[in-house]
Amino acid sequence: MQAASVVSAKDLCLTFQTNDGPVHALSNVNLDVNKGDFVSFIGPSGCGKTTFLRVIADLEKTTSGEISVNGMTPEEARKTRAYGYVFQAAALYPWRTIEKNIALPLEIMGYSKADQKKRISEALELVELAGFDKKFPWQLSGGMQQRASIARALAFDADLLLMDEPFGALDEIVRDHLNAALLKLWARTNKTICFVTHSIPEAVYLSTKIVVMSPRPGRVTDIIDSTLPKERPLGIRETPEFLEIAHRVREGLRAGHSYE
Repeated sequence: MQAASVVSAKDLCLTFQTNDGPVHALSNVNLDVNKGDFVSFIGPSGCGKTTFLRVIADLEKTTSGEISVNGMTPEEARKTRAYGYVFQAAALYPWRTIEKNIALPLEIMGYSKADQKKRISEALELVELAGFDKKFPWQLSGGMQQRASIARALAFDADLLLMDEPFGALDEIVRDHLNAALLKLWARTNKTICFVTHSIPEAVYLSTKIVVMSPRPGRVTDIIDSTLPKERPLGIRETPEFLEIAHRVREGLRAGHSYE
């Protein structure tokens, strides 16, 4: 039985009109993201990875082609709060405590105070920040702030999590820790995750599926289904199987650069 498609794109194109002429950001993107998938998007800067995520989130409109999110248009999915979005920067309000930052979407959506408290507590537990609810963002490290941002996206329990290079600005040791923590969170929650990254090891370590994209106009040049087990200690990155997938991603990126 085929898994349900959470995101489905067919011949999707997006062209931005600028003063210097049209910019072709995405060209004929065809992709299905199934329920429970962890899909990473990798490619050079400006290849449309973030643009595609923003199309899913209804922050950009397509020029042509089709896209559905949970069987709805992106606009309908946005209005039904079908996804949580984690940006490159933590984007926390400095005058709000961590719990108040996480509460923000819950307040907007009209959850009761009791329900807010329960959801905030559960979200903090998931990202291992229990006990930091009364702290302000400036009292936390960059990695902890990003975990708080993830907790905010998890608080209203959307099935789909959109993550735009959330660990790109962090040092390698913190990034490794958060990669391992994110895999545990994914296993516990069974969310569907779409994840933008520039890092080949990060894409291979995290994903069930890796989408390789070419320079602008963004095309999908390869879709790699991972053969790695769901349980992935950090040491798996030194195994021949891991290195073989990483090699295929690297070759896909190289081929995309010569794509005519």
